[in-house]
Formats: sequence, C-alpha cells, structure tokens
Amino acid sequence: MIELLPILSAAATGLGSVSDIWAAIVHDFSNIGSPAALAAFGQVVLIDLVFAADNAIVVGALAGGLPAEQRRKVILIGIAAALILRIIFALIVVQLLQIVGLVLAGGLLLLWVGWSFYREIFHEGESPGSDEIEGDERSGVKAQRSFWAAVWAVTAADVSMSLDNVLGVAGAAREHPGILVIGLLLSVALMGLAANVIAKYIERYKWIAYLGLAVIVYVAGKMIYSGLVGDEQTIGVLTLFG
Repeated sequence: MIELLPILSAAATGLGSVSDIWAAIVHDFSNIGSPAALAAFGQVVLIDLVFAADNAIVVGALAGGLPAEQRRKVILIGIAAALILRIIFALIVVQLLQIVGLVLAGGLLLLWVGWSFYREIFHEGESPGSDEIEGDERSGVKAQRSFWAAVWAVTAADVSMSLDNVLGVAGAAREHPGILVIGLLLSVALMGLAANVIAKYIERYKWIAYLGLAVIVYVAGKMIYSGLVGDEQTIGVLTLFG
C-alpha cells in the first residue's frame, strides 16, 4: 500500500484545473503508441467495460418500474452523478487511499441499497398497510418506489461504485492521468447507453432485477472485504489491529 501511493500520486498530480486535465489528455494520447501508454489504456478499457456493465445493470434496475419519462430522468441524474463523482474521486484519489475505512463504508452503503432494492422486488404489489385498521399499519411494503426514492438509491449506488471504479482505474493508469480521465468518461458513457436499455426491459424480464440485486451484493461484498482485510490498493481496517 505504502509503495503504491507514490505511483498513484503521479496519476493525480497536475489535474487541478480543466487546462491541466486537457494537457494531460493531449500528452498521454499523443504518445499512445508507446508500450507503457498502450498497455495502460488497454487495462483501463477492460476495467471500465466491467464496471460499466455492473453500473448499467444497477442503475437500470433501480430506475425500472417508473413511468418512462421519470425513468429517463433518473438515469440522466445517475449518469451526471456518476460523471461528477468519478472526476472528483480521480482528482483526490491519493487522499482517498489514505482514508482507512472509506471502502468499507462505501460497501456498507451499497449493501443498504441492495437491501432496499430486495424489499422492493420481493414485495412488489403488496399493500403498504392502512393506518385506519389496528395492526395493519405496516402490513406490506410500498408497491412502487417514488421518483425521489429512485434518485436517492441511484445516487447512493453511484457513490460506492464510483469509488470502486476510480480506485481500480487509477491503479491501472498509474502515471498516465490523461488515460485515467478518458477511461472514467468512457465508463460513464457506456453505463448510460446500457442503463436505458436495461430499464426499458426490466418490467418484461424480471430476471434483470434479480441480476441487478446480485451485482449490488457482489460489489458491496467485495468492497466490504477489501475494506476489512485490505488489498493492493486499500488499507484494511483489521490491519490496524494486527
């Protein structure tokens, strides 16, 4: 972990302004033919394809069930939030890596999103209960989430998955900050395209919702494990007591 910080510091250095970011992009892609830059770009693209697929499934599933107009708005908000969060996290990636327990907290937040989503898809159609009948106040679960509930769920998922995405891409991009930025933009673009398709068909194909829940639980579990035990990018909470 300590040895990784100087490497990732180089990836975040000089990205303090739009002009700095643009200069880094121009520099890296003008030398994209070099073995190091080409290898970094290939790794970033592969990582982004995985994360974009995960994010698209989650965002599409969380936005599914809403009316078409509201669904599109939720997905747009999700894309915007993902883009902003990825840029912010990329700019402060070195500082993020030094916050012990941050990845663990992100995993727990995503797990909470998964629990809320589980309650929704497995209690679909139930009555929310009636205040007028004693003992029936909480007999069911709200059948369909509201627009703002979907926005909150998508944003909360974006926070956790963006953190995971940035840490993965930053490790691959290393001293190529321009490739790092383009890789993050690519992941958001791919996520937006796929999420619209997934949200459109989720009501027809219920298994998409189950797949979305599985992805949420998997990513949350991976982040919780990394946050507790640690890995090549994260200081585990338990290592502090070892």
